[in-house]
Amino acid sequence: MADKPSPDVEACLLAHLNSGSEVPDSRSYASSLGVSHKELEDVIKSLSAFRIVESTDVTKETWVLTEEARGYVANGSPEAQLVAAIPPEGASKDVLKEKLGSVFDIGMKTAAKNKWIGFEKGNKDLVLRKVDNIKDELQEQLKRLESGESASDKVIDDLKRRKLIMKEKSIWYALKKGPQFVAKRKKLATDVTQEHLRSGDWKEIEFKDYNFGAQGQPIAVGYVQPLLEVREAIENIFLQMGFSEMPTNNFVESSFWNFDALFQPQQHPARDSHDTFFLEAPAATKQLPEDYLEKVKEVHQSGGYGSKGYGYDWKREEAEKNLLRTHTTAVSTRMLYKLAQEKPFAPKRYYSIDRVFRNEAVDRTHLAEFHQIEGLICDYGLTLGDLIGVLEDFFSSLGMSKLRFKPAYNPYTEPSMEIFSYHDGLKKWVEVGNSGMFRPEMLLPMGLPEGVNVIAWGLSLERPTMILYGIDNIRDLFGPKVDFNLIKSNPLCRLGL
Repeated sequence: MADKPSPDVEACLLAHLNSGSEVPDSRSYASSLGVSHKELEDVIKSLSAFRIVESTDVTKETWVLTEEARGYVANGSPEAQLVAAIPPEGASKDVLKEKLGSVFDIGMKTAAKNKWIGFEKGNKDLVLRKVDNIKDELQEQLKRLESGESASDKVIDDLKRRKLIMKEKSIWYALKKGPQFVAKRKKLATDVTQEHLRSGDWKEIEFKDYNFGAQGQPIAVGYVQPLLEVREAIENIFLQMGFSEMPTNNFVESSFWNFDALFQPQQHPARDSHDTFFLEAPAATKQLPEDYLEKVKEVHQSGGYGSKGYGYDWKREEAEKNLLRTHTTAVSTRMLYKLAQEKPFAPKRYYSIDRVFRNEAVDRTHLAEFHQIEGLICDYGLTLGDLIGVLEDFFSSLGMSKLRFKPAYNPYTEPSMEIFSYHDGLKKWVEVGNSGMFRPEMLLPMGLPEGVNVIAWGLSLERPTMILYGIDNIRDLFGPKVDFNLIKSNPLCRLGL
């Protein structure tokens, strides 16, 4: 037997409205046509767009049965199934469990509560029927709800507690003629085809109006990662402040430049493998400036330049160990040593932005691999006041005007300050950097003149980016868990004013 042809939904709807009738419920009308409500809904939206029909949304929340509840409508409630499965002589729990499966435990509990079952005296494993006939109220309640009948609040609460019903929002339409109603809609042409030109009928054809306000297709373009966006902006800030970039192409550094030249003792916890990644091959660096190395050794062991030193036996093999640099201050040390060799001395401003590595536990604000920003100024007569002023200028250019400074300790700076900025997303003050004035024990062995001071600061690239973009987890910004939709949807970050 051939399938019944599908009705022309649009033609049927327009004919119905043209006869003077309205459609109070689009669901019922779809059923009368023998089509799905979705199919009718598509036609309604198309006709409404041209104001041929006028539709009013009708919304109603109804309780619908879960899949589990529909099973109970078909087979009976768990307690009714249990009672039906017990023969006159009774049955063991194992037999009933095998027969009923997942509904056994629920059925046992409810049937016992209803006093429909009991147990043989002295044998709790044998289940007996205590009633001949039962009324399956749960099945009847579910059937009534399924048919659209209402139920009392107590019944609804009981069914919700047993997770047998859930709320579902239903949307349908009430329809009537629109201001541009026609009994039959003309099909408008969208393009002039070759056939139209040949036949000449383009003169009579009615064309669809162009929608000049419509959005075009998204252009397939690349997107700038927030870190790179902020990095470029920070580089521009440094350049505007008169800084020159330091070369940072060596991820692998010797312990000498990373620690010893910074007047950081060889017993310092940061030099332990729990905090630093050491290389196995090549494990050591042999090429170090010997005269400078001897001065560093002397100031560590015995002091000098107004310092007592640390008073320990300095070991060259410790200084030669290779590692993944823990900070870009190792680059600053090299640059200051190089500057000290240039005569006569000329003041300098240096900056760097590059990757550093630390053996840290990963959490929402820390990574084992991140980017460090560093700036330093080397000149005569610099003070802590100069440092605070430069930091306020620098961070205000970043759009972070809420700053706090806290005294701190660093082996190679004195005085030292931690820098905090308020994070509106985390609703707290977040440490964004460290700063200080390099110690004489670090600068004078290099050969810098007396009276020359160096003010410096360092911060991660990730934390200010998180503050500026409102990101509260660093792993959403850098690493394998980055969401590319975050990069696409974020507006370009405008730093400062």
